[in-house]
Amino acid sequence: MARDKYNAVWVSHSSISDFLHCPRAYYLKNVYKDKNTGNKMKVMAPALALGGAVHEVLEGLTVLPKDTRFSESLITKFQAVWTKYGGKQGGFLNQDTEYAFRQRGEAMLRRVYNNPGPLKDLSIKIKQDLPYYWLSEEDNIILCGKVDWLEYLADSDTVHIIDFKTGKRKEEAGSLQLPIYLLLVQNTQTKIVSRASYWYLETDDRLTVQDLPEVAEAEKKVLDIARKIKLARKLEKYDCPKGKGGCFACQPMERILKGEGELVGNDQYGSDVYILPEVNESDKPESEIL
Repeated sequence: MARDKYNAVWVSHSSISDFLHCPRAYYLKNVYKDKNTGNKMKVMAPALALGGAVHEVLEGLTVLPKDTRFSESLITKFQAVWTKYGGKQGGFLNQDTEYAFRQRGEAMLRRVYNNPGPLKDLSIKIKQDLPYYWLSEEDNIILCGKVDWLEYLADSDTVHIIDFKTGKRKEEAGSLQLPIYLLLVQNTQTKIVSRASYWYLETDDRLTVQDLPEVAEAEKKVLDIARKIKLARKLEKYDCPKGKGGCFACQPMERILKGEGELVGNDQYGSDVYILPEVNESDKPESEIL
């Protein structure tokens, strides 16, 4: 089959996670578009705003030479970035909640500044704005996504994958995040991946090293799920495993369809951003930070 990226099925860690949680949630987040605006939908919550702001500050360091990355205060950068995430646009319904989350973000970035570890060393920046590669040309499936940080290990001429975690929960065993990131990094730049780590910025000064999955096994796992996503899209079959009552993953999106959400703006990708009071006051979204 000839390559056709415009008609290909694009999958990522977040969309695969949506599908595994609930095919209906996958549909509402990744396929459905509002008939009036023509845009996709997104539910914003404080934990997502916190993760987005911290990641944006740290991502900005990747384009700087290593000797200048910490010449400007990360807190100053964070305060500037926060203007895009504060108030209702970040899912905050009151100033006290917003203040608490902003303080958490500043504490994370102070931790990074005081314990920069690999962030002060050489890194690799993939040139694509959204790194992607053909997971299967035969199936017309593309895998895409951004990796938080790639440390260059000069001694071995290899790459170290680093993922920043801003939530309070640890990544679950069996998560597909590392297999997906391994495949992306191996196929979008020339260096071999020799190491992978999570950095839990809420609690840890140092990285937590992870076992690297086997490339062939990772590819099989991810492709199997991607094929299921492609089949669901072809059949237009997106059933919630909990039935018509819905589950934690799809219920917030269903409520938006019922008109219960408040539209507060659009994100950088043009999606309509909504808030739901009960969702915004809950800690549940933290488990969904990807």
